[in-house]
Amino acid sequence: MNLHLKRAQLSDAEAMHHMQVEAFAPLLAKYHDTAISPACESVQRVREKIVTSRYYFIMDGPRAVGGIRVVDHGDERPKVISPLFILWEYQNRGLAQMAVREAERLHGAHHWRLDTILEEPGNCHLYEKLGYRRTGKAQRVRPNMTIVDYEKE
Repeated sequence: MNLHLKRAQLSDAEAMHHMQVEAFAPLLAKYHDTAISPACESVQRVREKIVTSRYYFIMDGPRAVGGIRVVDHGDERPKVISPLFILWEYQNRGLAQMAVREAERLHGAHHWRLDTILEEPGNCHLYEKLGYRRTGKAQRVRPNMTIVDYEKE
């Protein structure tokens, strides 16, 4: 496996948007979270994210298998991961774990924050395995969906 992150350019916005929608569509169908789901974001919003942050394709050799966005202000504020996704056909291969480790290598191993869906135990397990700890902050956004915050010092 030859995993690396490739920074998305503005010209990549439609491709990144397509992958993001595809990856989050099953969660959107499960939770109906139209207000916050990355599957509901516009191409324009993806363009804004590319311009204002570091949005990377997760590459396995020459193949894009997902995406990870890092907001890094370059100061004392925590770096933020949002979103992180692996296309469904490439999941359960350790790619998300490797992508987070690579993002931490590129942006510094300390002072990170992210959130995820509490009802998705695989997501919570991934972040906890990588050293992220729940902050105790939780927000119920749907009757069956709670967003929880994680941080890594």
